[in-house]
Amino acid sequence: PHAAVRPWQSGGGATASDQPPPHAAVTGGTVSYADLAAATDGFSDAKLLGQGGFGHVYRGTLGAGAAAREVAIKRLRAGSGQGEREFRAEVESIGRVHHRNLVSLLGYCIHGDQRLLVYEHVPNHTLESHLHHAGDGPTLLDWERRWRIALGAAKGLAYLHEDCHPKIIHRDIKAANILLDDNFEPKVADFGLAKIQHGDDSHVSTRVMGTFGYMAPEYTNTGKITDRSDVFSFGVVLLEIITGKRPARPLLTKALDGELSVELIDPRLEANYDAHEMQRLIACAAAAVRH
Repeated sequence: PHAAVRPWQSGGGATASDQPPPHAAVTGGTVSYADLAAATDGFSDAKLLGQGGFGHVYRGTLGAGAAAREVAIKRLRAGSGQGEREFRAEVESIGRVHHRNLVSLLGYCIHGDQRLLVYEHVPNHTLESHLHHAGDGPTLLDWERRWRIALGAAKGLAYLHEDCHPKIIHRDIKAANILLDDNFEPKVADFGLAKIQHGDDSHVSTRVMGTFGYMAPEYTNTGKITDRSDVFSFGVVLLEIITGKRPARPLLTKALDGELSVELIDPRLEANYDAHEMQRLIACAAAAVRH
């Protein structure tokens, strides 16, 4: 038998125009562990897409024939401290969040103490890989693509902050969490996972989460999380898009001091960029990290 899943319940504040097209193979809800194991060849290393603080991500196919769909299956690390009812409620809430610039959560599985999430598969690597590993497979990003990625990722983040009720604070905005589709349309990944993994819905966390280089100073110092922490992290991503360099304190210092200049622009662009757009992006990056 192939994966049969039930639809997410309605609600969540997403408008019809935000909804992705329906897919026969996976439309949301619970997926059996047997189906996920079969889709990943028993969670084999050959199917491993990557791993991070939340767990391992595998590529798989659910459904068959015309209904088959490529998915990304995230196997969360054990020990979330969250009960089954709370996990289910939180996941179903995230499953109702739909925007073209957010990775869609399609379904989930609870198997003993294991928690698995099923996402749409976004096939064209991450912003991080295209900026820093071009030549190893990913394509070097030209200015037009960088500009579109910056705008799209900003729209996705704004949707989490302004159109979700309650608002969703990402906590780990970084280039590696911005996935690209075949048209280089960006999709922000891993939103909502902080609360799922650690059961933390407060604004003050005893566990500082995020990635070194992207975290706002007040967050690392106090553990106090707000949407402005995400804005700071996004400013770091914009600096990365502009310079082609990984997050570094000297770049942040220059941005904080208002000293970002054309000399810092990624030389691989070979001056092939729109000067007005570049100045706007530099101004946005500087404002975001100063906030």
